[in-house]
Amino acid sequence: MSLDRIRLASLHDKVMSAEQAATFIQDGMTVGMSGFTRAGEAKAVPLALVKQAHANPLKITLITGASLGNDLDKQLTEAGVLARRLPFQVDSTLRKAINKGEVMFIDQHLSETVEQMRNQQLKKPDIAVIEAVAITEDGGIIPTTSVGNSASFAIFAEKVIVEINTSLSPAFEGLHDIYIPTYRPTRQAIPLTHVEERIGTPAINIDPAKIVGIVFNSEMHDSPSTVTAPDDETQGIANHLIAFFEKEVENGRLPSNLGPLQAGIGSIANAVLTGLKESNFEDLIMYSEVLQDCTFELIDAGKMKFASGSSITLSAKYGEKVFNNLEHYKDKLVLRPQEISNHPELVRRLGIIGINTALEFDIYGNVNSTHVCGSKMMNGIGGSGDFARNAHIAIFVTKSIAKGGDISSVVPMASHVDHTGHDVDVLVTEQGLADLRGLAPRERARAIIDNCAHPMYRDALNDYFDRACEKGGQTPHLLREALAWHANFEEQGHMLVADKKSA
Repeated sequence: MSLDRIRLASLHDKVMSAEQAATFIQDGMTVGMSGFTRAGEAKAVPLALVKQAHANPLKITLITGASLGNDLDKQLTEAGVLARRLPFQVDSTLRKAINKGEVMFIDQHLSETVEQMRNQQLKKPDIAVIEAVAITEDGGIIPTTSVGNSASFAIFAEKVIVEINTSLSPAFEGLHDIYIPTYRPTRQAIPLTHVEERIGTPAINIDPAKIVGIVFNSEMHDSPSTVTAPDDETQGIANHLIAFFEKEVENGRLPSNLGPLQAGIGSIANAVLTGLKESNFEDLIMYSEVLQDCTFELIDAGKMKFASGSSITLSAKYGEKVFNNLEHYKDKLVLRPQEISNHPELVRRLGIIGINTALEFDIYGNVNSTHVCGSKMMNGIGGSGDFARNAHIAIFVTKSIAKGGDISSVVPMASHVDHTGHDVDVLVTEQGLADLRGLAPRERARAIIDNCAHPMYRDALNDYFDRACEKGGQTPHLLREALAWHANFEEQGHMLVADKKSA
């Protein structure tokens, strides 16, 4: 325990064990917890809650920034703690409980959660549990590797538990820019016009009297990200995008440094951005949710000069490098609340190029980011919708096939739609790139099938589209066949059953 991390002496008597702090969380409560994409979540307190729940069952609504690390969602689910969960998750155990209807999951645009709380459309948390590196002289909470929704949770909650992670460097202080938008109906413009600007405070400022417990954690760290290394397919996607960007610059539609880049969480988007190391672009900047390995690879390569996000989520290798040398990177980084990193006003104003990952997309450019075969939740929409609807260029990337070719990522009709064709400008697979801007639905279909579909599915897609066009319509479909590929996969394990049998 190091009380010098608590610079407000009147709070020293609030120090307690995680077990004591967890008793403040009662059955039926709404709990706001720090954490955004496996970064910066409170760790000791939720684990203590899990232990208590095995002895004395309770149910809570858990609201975070995004996903949690350290298998916390798994353990909370197994202990029966979660009645309701929002706005995002990536845990396989929780996912199964959601798809069985055992946990009610509210899938939200990540910019909207605290906005709805602020306007009393969503219940405010009874208690907030926030990871910090320190508490300032006036009781301000200095976050760790993420901001997420932590600031508003601490402001809204009646009680606050602070979990101080002493394994993290005090150098995190000064990395954050905490700005809270004004309320309706007298909302003012958010005064951010350049990615590098700071418009808020370095700490979450609350009445320190709300802090009911302070817990020290020196052993548990953020879980490393699970991103995989780039492969031939992701490099192919990157190559198609680099060629597209070069043409946009040549034609005067983009500046020479492209403008602010956003990349969704995950291996494919991370690998695609990493591919920019081999491009001729310089002085890149990022305005995104999550700063992943690709951010720091581009910084280290001298390609990126500044990055703004809401969390830092890194592999074990890059985590050790960055967090042990934070002062080296600090002047190139800022972490903001997710309602600022994802705010539609700022995405539109700054001219973001949004690069996000699709599960599948159909021949007209409608994108499914969340549901397998239309009904089974994967992770959630995350921030992709915040960026796609408002981006200067909205790009979705995916490999053209999955499960060894049993699944085509390009289908006649998306089994679930998170992003309509109205919000999608460019689609990219390792096969090629389809620029959909200015194209009518029938033109989009030709561009997508010709450029993005895998060869083993291209003839079938053309056959479907040709026969649908004979039937007519602005967006031609054969309703009895539109979702047959998904039904085939569910029933027989392959989207094109006839092809599989004849192979």
